[in-house]
Amino acid sequence: MHSSTEPRTGPTNGQPAPTNVAELVGRTLARLGAGHAFGVVGSGNFSVTNALRRHGVPFTAARHEGGAATMADAYGRMSGRVGIVTTHQGCGLTNAVTGIGEAAKSRTPMIVLTADSAAAAVRSNFRIDQDGLARSVGAVAERVHSPASAVADTVRAYRTAVNERRTVVLSLPIDVQAAPVPAEAGTGVVRLPAPRPVRPAEESVDALADLIRAAERPVFVAGRGGRCAGPEIAALAEASGALVATSAVAHGLFAGDPFSLGISGGFSSPYSAAAIAGADLIVGFGCALNMWTMRHGALIGPAAKVAQVDVEDAGLGANRPIDLGVLGDSARTAAAVHARLRAAGHRRTGLRTGETRAAIAARSRWNSEDTPDLSTALSIDPRVLSRELDRLLPAERIVSIDSGNFMGYPSAYLSVPDEFGFCFTQAFQSIGLGLHTAIGAATARPDRLPVLGVGDGGFLMAISELETAVRERIPLVVIVYNDSAYGAEVHHFDADETDLEVVRFPPVDLAAIARGYGAAGLTVRRVGDLAGVTTWLAGPREAPLVIDARIASDGGAWWLAEAFRGH
Repeated sequence: MHSSTEPRTGPTNGQPAPTNVAELVGRTLARLGAGHAFGVVGSGNFSVTNALRRHGVPFTAARHEGGAATMADAYGRMSGRVGIVTTHQGCGLTNAVTGIGEAAKSRTPMIVLTADSAAAAVRSNFRIDQDGLARSVGAVAERVHSPASAVADTVRAYRTAVNERRTVVLSLPIDVQAAPVPAEAGTGVVRLPAPRPVRPAEESVDALADLIRAAERPVFVAGRGGRCAGPEIAALAEASGALVATSAVAHGLFAGDPFSLGISGGFSSPYSAAAIAGADLIVGFGCALNMWTMRHGALIGPAAKVAQVDVEDAGLGANRPIDLGVLGDSARTAAAVHARLRAAGHRRTGLRTGETRAAIAARSRWNSEDTPDLSTALSIDPRVLSRELDRLLPAERIVSIDSGNFMGYPSAYLSVPDEFGFCFTQAFQSIGLGLHTAIGAATARPDRLPVLGVGDGGFLMAISELETAVRERIPLVVIVYNDSAYGAEVHHFDADETDLEVVRFPPVDLAAIARGYGAAGLTVRRVGDLAGVTTWLAGPREAPLVIDARIASDGGAWWLAEAFRGH
């Protein structure tokens, strides 16, 4: 996610030179390479949003700033370009805070381009401490201070987002926005050099090579920081006799690899979990090895060595003790270690046997696990539903996931073609982000069928953005795992039926509501009802399809109790 574009402050693309700061900031961000903007436009961000549009940055108007922020986050994750969310000052920014918090916790390079009240407007009803708010959720606070510094301020914010992988809140006071651009700001070139990947130290490469040589059952787990290093990690694994797996956010990275165990952690199949737990060496490439990915440490055997590769020193050993920390880019590190092993003539079959290949093919995915069918006359087993949809939906898809009791089903049962086929906005564990995520991901990859797995609670929380998907003609398949409840709370809390009334709701006809928004709506209670999905797929796909799947109770999803241990 890098750009070496040089923003010039003179006229470009036939556009006149900016006459005010809002225009200058919009043009600068466009020239720096901003990919797509999302937002809700009010008086404070009207001018700068239209400046972005005039200079070539596409814009999607959302119905809520919280939705817009997560759309920009998902767009950035799936496109490799910087997404922008633009908001009004004060209340516009506060509306976006949950989405900003998710992006910041996930280290998504993103710009929050927000208006701010004028310095002199101390009694403005929009006035809040925007910088303090940004910092409170882990974002970086920046601002445009003056017309003379506008370009430098904007470049600094963008450079921080890209080079440090941070979510940056760039505040534009409305009086500064309207100020004329001084003549001296219209000349010169500001360079934004691409950051260099962190090269691992030679002694660290030697140490990791030594650990791999000594291992008989190594497993490599790639996280979000390893998404750019799939070929290098896979080549090292082949030479080392290692199996490969991913964290949830990197799901799909090793799609098609016969020695891939899939997702490591709560979504692992029993076979994959056992294989990871049996490793005598686990190497995390750009992976935090946190409680989710390692099941609170249960996937790390008592005698296993643990190594971690990360571009940030603070990330090494942050979640658990490690035997070796390597400060370096995942791709460079994997390639350097592979070269070291090759030079030493080291090549080991390890776990990469025909028997293991056959076992992985048969048992490493939940789709192949034999489970009892919990379906009733009025509801469908969520596992049966997910298996059937995996079979029906085109393989070239991009799957997004909301949070809740249901989320393991689309995550574990719906296959994806690669690491850009799965968007998992779960760092903040907020429900209600799924629909926004799916729209942003679809914007990033219009060549793929967007699919969303969501619970009824999260879907209703975000339903205003269904109109955005309809308006933008996004062919989105929304799978609503509908249990008329906040299912995680129903299954997690040891409470009587009276207390659970606060998380249970009357049945709602979500398919009818979807049709009211202009989407196609389908109610599913049994497998035969899914024929409507085939019909929709064969049609023009000019509007989203909402599948209101009335699911049978699973008594609490298999991963749920474990997940709540981290609360």
